[in-house]
Amino acid sequence: MNNVRVSSGQISIGTDLLNMTIAPHAGGRITQITHDGFDLLIPYGPDAAAPTAWGCYPMVPWAGRIRRGRFTFDDQPYQLVRNFEGHAIHGVGFEMAWAVTSHEPSTAELDLVLPSDERWPFGGRAWQRFEIVGDRVRLAMSVRAGQRPMPAAIGWHPWFVKPESVGFTPTAMYARDDDGIPTGELIDVRDGALDDCFLNTQPVIVEFAGRRLRLTSDCDHWVVYDRPKHATCVEPQTGPPDSFTLAPHVLEPGATLQAWYDLEFLGG
Repeated sequence: MNNVRVSSGQISIGTDLLNMTIAPHAGGRITQITHDGFDLLIPYGPDAAAPTAWGCYPMVPWAGRIRRGRFTFDDQPYQLVRNFEGHAIHGVGFEMAWAVTSHEPSTAELDLVLPSDERWPFGGRAWQRFEIVGDRVRLAMSVRAGQRPMPAAIGWHPWFVKPESVGFTPTAMYARDDDGIPTGELIDVRDGALDDCFLNTQPVIVEFAGRRLRLTSDCDHWVVYDRPKHATCVEPQTGPPDSFTLAPHVLEPGATLQAWYDLEFLGG
C-alpha cells in the first residue's frame, strides 16, 4: 500500500464558520473540516501517513475488508489485491486520483473511472459531491456499473480527532472472528472497545470538548472503530465488511448504488 501524500491541488469550499479542504489527487478525500477554528479530522503527517489512516476518504467499490481478497460472483471466483493484513480493504478509490468536475464556493463534485484490472476487474465509475450548508457538511457518493454486472458497497471512513463520547442506539451488531471480520451472525450489542459493524438507522452523536456533532445517513450499516488513543472512526456504509460474500448488492450494467452522509455541528 503506497502512501498518498498531500501536496498542491487541494480545493476548498465553505465559509469562515465551516469549511473543508479536499484533495482530489489523494484519493478524493477530505483532508480537513474546520468549524469555528476546531479541526475535526486527523491530518496527514508522520504518524498518519498510510492512505487508510487520515482525513475522510471514500470507500468504493467496497467498504471494509474482503476476506483474503476473495469472493465469488456469477459463479466465478475473484482475487483482489490484498493490501491490509492479508485482506483487501476499503476499495480502490482512496488511493486513486479523482477528477474535479465542479467547484463552487459551497459545493464540489469529483468523478473517478474505476480500473478494470487486478485491483478491480469490473470497471465502472464513481462520483462524489461535497456541500456545506450552514453548520452542516453534506456528502453524497455513488458507484455505477459499466458494461457488465458487478457487486458493490460504498461508504465513508472519517478519522475524527478523539471525542469524549460516541452515542448511538444500534439494534444489533455482527459477531467478528479472529481476523476482525464479521461472520454474518447478528448478536446483541455489547460494550467495550470497538472495531465492529452495527445495524443502525438513528443519528449518531459525537461529543468533543465544547461541541457536539450529529451524524446521519441513509446507510443502515455503521462501523465504529475507537481503539486508537488519538482518533475514532464512525463509518456509514451500505453493507457489512466482506459484503460480497455476506450480503452482496448486485449492480446490473449501467445501474447505480448511491448513499449520503450528513455531519452537522449542534449548538450548545
